[in-house]
Amino acid sequence: MRRTRPTRTAPPGTGSAPRGRWRGAVDPYVTALLGTVGVAALLPARGAAADVADAGATGAVALLFLLYGARLSARETLDGLRHWRLHLTVLGCTFLLFPLLGLAARGLVPTLLTPPLYAGLLFLCLVPSTIQSSIALTSIARGNVPAAICAGSFSSLAGIALTPLLAAALLGADAGGFSPGSLAGIVVQLLLPFLLGQVLRRRIAAFLARHKRVLGLVDRGSILLVVYTAFSAGMAAGIWHQVSLPRLGALLLVEAVLLAVMLLASWYGAGRLGFDRADRIAIQFAGSKKSLAAGLPMASVLFGAQASLAVLPLMLFHQMQLMVCAALARHRAREAEGDPERDPDPAPAVPQRAPGHVAEVSPAPQHPAARAR
Repeated sequence: MRRTRPTRTAPPGTGSAPRGRWRGAVDPYVTALLGTVGVAALLPARGAAADVADAGATGAVALLFLLYGARLSARETLDGLRHWRLHLTVLGCTFLLFPLLGLAARGLVPTLLTPPLYAGLLFLCLVPSTIQSSIALTSIARGNVPAAICAGSFSSLAGIALTPLLAAALLGADAGGFSPGSLAGIVVQLLLPFLLGQVLRRRIAAFLARHKRVLGLVDRGSILLVVYTAFSAGMAAGIWHQVSLPRLGALLLVEAVLLAVMLLASWYGAGRLGFDRADRIAIQFAGSKKSLAAGLPMASVLFGAQASLAVLPLMLFHQMQLMVCAALARHRAREAEGDPERDPDPAPAVPQRAPGHVAEVSPAPQHPAARAR
């Protein structure tokens, strides 16, 4: 008879769902983002309203990075450095292999991708990894959850500096280059608020812990404002006339190939480097995904009026990675259930009896002929 196992839940504090089921495959936040794009298309901010929206988006980006800095514990970051090989592998996937694949996609211009869409695709390859979804998926797949937490945190922290610098170096004029204006925007809107959050962490950490839900709404509302401002500017500039349905279809195909390559490279590459199965799972899910929450505000600073097309590939990739990785995490969990060597608490095949124990029901003696058969 097949042995059943009780349902396991993720470790407290990871924010993930029970293993075997995760609701992240259809992200309602993506629906809200698409709705915001629709509102910007129908009712774009113009004139004085656009100036107010721009000022609000600038303040929202600064607030986001202040909260990022206040939530990141320096002590937890230092503790996680003990697993440095895993974190370097994830950073290599995020900020080395991804950008190389993005640069290789330049050969698809203009056959499949327009230059603005390619700029958005390359920017997608420079964005840091996710935290929440990486943790949830690693937990479902029975991987190393603490490693996923640290890897996502390190990636986000490194992305504050590496993403703008890589974008300026690889995208050039499309992302503002190294002009004084772009560098000032990066410092004022991203770096200084983050450092201020680190300084204020001891004083406001308890407040942030008590109001997680409210601050989560502030985070998401701020990003929705950034999206509305970016797409309103795009509508005013008429850049949507540059995109057609065949081009969008080609973009989705390119992103599907990009995701497949990263999933395979992170899994088999981690195996070749000698990581065990739990670490390989953490590397695969943390090293193959990109953060929408971090990428959108960065794009608004780096691309300005062109941010609407620049974030479109990231928005599409975000939903694709959630759907594909949710299915993959369930597959990894089923693999673990089917392999006794991977079972953390396998039951003994034969019940063990204590000395002097008498079974409640003894099997009836069989006839010798029956035993011979």
